[in-house]
Amino acid sequence: MRFIIYIGIIFCTAACTSPTPELHPGDLLFRAGRNSAMTGAITAATGRIEAPGFSHVGIFVRYDGTDAVLEAAPEGGVRISPLREFLDGSVRIGGRPAAVAMRLRDTAGLAASLRRAFGFLGLPYDCSFRPDNGKLYCSELVWESYRTPDGRRRFPARPMNFRAADGSMPAFWTELFERLGEAIPEGEPGTNPNDMAHDPQLYEVGRWF
Repeated sequence: MRFIIYIGIIFCTAACTSPTPELHPGDLLFRAGRNSAMTGAITAATGRIEAPGFSHVGIFVRYDGTDAVLEAAPEGGVRISPLREFLDGSVRIGGRPAAVAMRLRDTAGLAASLRRAFGFLGLPYDCSFRPDNGKLYCSELVWESYRTPDGRRRFPARPMNFRAADGSMPAFWTELFERLGEAIPEGEPGTNPNDMAHDPQLYEVGRWF
């Protein structure tokens, strides 16, 4: 009877432990961010019917012997963050981070892509969401970094949409671009985490929820 109880405790512990995907450098980590005006505006414009709606993407790396994420974030621009800090920025599903790890099916050129990504460290965050301005937003960092061995970008740029599903323009975008003194780049080429996460070049290797 005592043996059966011990077995039950072991299985309960395993079932209640958050899964930890086995990650490789260069894996892309997609997360559904905690509620904020920016996260809500991104999700409203780029979300899909299925949940979760990803609002951020980073690149898994090992940095100074620790698990980390190379990301472009409004706080700090292109930076290295501890993996745990990256996951803590997720909303929770069943008490666990709403984050998914995905990997390229074809990893040719990945080492060069990672070197390219590290070369962007220190660049400011791209609040304008425009290409070729010396700044980067999260999926733009991946778009610029991940290339085939012959130099072609792996992920396509598509006309950007900033409008919600009902066609309205969220106040966040209107106010942001008014402060920047710029037009909203509606329809200009760009990327977003949701589209990137559904690219057939990637496959899921694990999730935390």
